Amino acid sequence: MQELKRAREIIDDVSKETDSILLFHSLSGKDSIVLLDLCYKKFKRVIVVFMYLVKDLEHIMRYYNYAKAKYPNIEFVQVPHYALFNYIKTGYMGIKQNAKQRQWTLADITEKLREKLGVEWACYGFKQSDSLNRRLMLRSYTDGKEAINWKTKKFYPLSTYKNKEILDFILDHRLKNPEVCGTNKQSSGVDVEDIEYQKFLKEFYPADLEKIYKVFPMARIVMLKADKNKEELK
Repeated sequence: MQELKRAREIIDDVSKETDSILLFHSLSGKDSIVLLDLCYKKFKRVIVVFMYLVKDLEHIMRYYNYAKAKYPNIEFVQVPHYALFNYIKTGYMGIKQNAKQRQWTLADITEKLREKLGVEWACYGFKQSDSLNRRLMLRSYTDGKEAINWKTKKFYPLSTYKNKEILDFILDHRLKNPEVCGTNKQSSGVDVEDIEYQKFLKEFYPADLEKIYKVFPMARIVMLKADKNKEELK
């Protein structure tokens, strides 16, 4: 597989510079599952960084339990997702509002963790196929693989992967399958406005749904409207 060879070369290049990385990981997403498997073998210290919107959701944390058993030497850090700070500032979906809330970016969070943990290099699961912005960003790198920013010490081993190749890797290496849910059939993330995501939680992880409603009270209206529409169609 050409893309797998390229990903391993990218990781090898960075491993010659450092033995420690921050690895930003969604826990349940397909890209993150592959990324951790590739990086764990090459770095002495892998700090898995999970950015949450709602802490300790069972359907997400069970992937942490899997990863910790499979990769026992990983370190694990939970931090608020940068989007959460904007939600707090605007009072999104009924979350407790603070109009003075400082806004954070992914770059801000990365720098804070670098300072706190003493690790310079950061790894992300971005792919060119994710969006136009990511494609433009990754293609601007001059490392020859469109994946390493030597100046900022950030790297993206899955840069040229497509979704099918990611899923093939998971199958071929017998990794845990990502849990697919939501309207867009995504394999990671918490989308409190997505009725299909809420239905998935209601059926399989009702305690998680209640945790989300506690943080985002207005999200409950999404389910109430769906139930009302269902009744009207009878």
